[in-house]
Amino acid sequence: MKNLFSKIALLSLSALTLAACGSTTESTEEENTDEAAMEGATDTAGDYSDTIKIVWYPNESGADMSVSRDVIGAYVEEATGKEVEHQLTTDYAIAIEALANGQANLAFMGAQGYVEANNKNDKVLPLVVPSGESGTLEDAIYYSWINVKKGNEGDYANGDSYSIDNIKGKRFSFVSNSSTSGFVIPTSDIMANFPDEDLSQEALMEGGEDKFFSEVLFGGSHQGSAVNLLQERADLAAFCDTCVANYVEPVEGEMNAVGTTYQIREDAADPFTSLVGEQFVSISVTPVLNAPMAINTEVTSPEDQAALLEVFTGEAMNNDELIWRPEDSEESTLFEKSGDSKFVPAEDAWFDPIRELSAQ
Repeated sequence: MKNLFSKIALLSLSALTLAACGSTTESTEEENTDEAAMEGATDTAGDYSDTIKIVWYPNESGADMSVSRDVIGAYVEEATGKEVEHQLTTDYAIAIEALANGQANLAFMGAQGYVEANNKNDKVLPLVVPSGESGTLEDAIYYSWINVKKGNEGDYANGDSYSIDNIKGKRFSFVSNSSTSGFVIPTSDIMANFPDEDLSQEALMEGGEDKFFSEVLFGGSHQGSAVNLLQERADLAAFCDTCVANYVEPVEGEMNAVGTTYQIREDAADPFTSLVGEQFVSISVTPVLNAPMAINTEVTSPEDQAALLEVFTGEAMNNDELIWRPEDSEESTLFEKSGDSKFVPAEDAWFDPIRELSAQ
């Protein structure tokens, strides 16, 4: 069987148009503002922190993820003997900068965000990546979707399936230009689908009469991009399967298949509480490399690095249902347990396909 990593690299680089989340001891969670998370940034080279600070993207900063965050923090406290502080953000760039400049020890971030942080500071490295159901990196993928609101999918029909051939001139919502599945992957797909338009990722960030899209929005999170679509501020929206899994369910078609209709669940938390029952259709689905838990090795001692790797790859954390939601559960957790999925180590080079895509 071919290495799935090679397949993902090939899929990403060609941008196929089938168409980037035990112990219950309480940890300290500081719901810092973005500005507070950045305040007092200094050159910390050679200084090891006496606390372990974990910064979270907007997608994982919601109240519905607080239990998982706290439980992970409790494991980290037990493993390192140090207090954990959680930094919640509303902006990808703040989280990336906090990890790169040493204001955070750990960050769960998309592959693109990791690449950006590593570019800023080569002491930022992947600690672990959630595996696929095989328990390895062979199938460590999730999916980037381009979606339309239910009722509008006919505009993008292509025989028995759908395509993105008719998206020019529409209003489009991305997540953030630092998002892998919410920007890098969909823009790569769009550029490949429209080779005569001389597009670039930078060009696709702006809308207007003389632009490819009439209007471009950024949701700030995958949830925010989905809200832009469902509230009809955008005609199409990019977001990923894992970041909306706690809020949606397929009602027609299979999960992660082109043409599947999804509906906002009755028990969906904010920001979907007023959108229960709303539906959308995925017209493009592309596989993406899983997101890492990245570590700044410049401010994290070698002893703490070893302890963190041990606890993240240990049985206790990887079998904790407050972190890994069982397939038959509807509870909100950061990750879904599928087969033998767990945290596994990864090397920096594993993210090279994303580096190549983000250079476009």
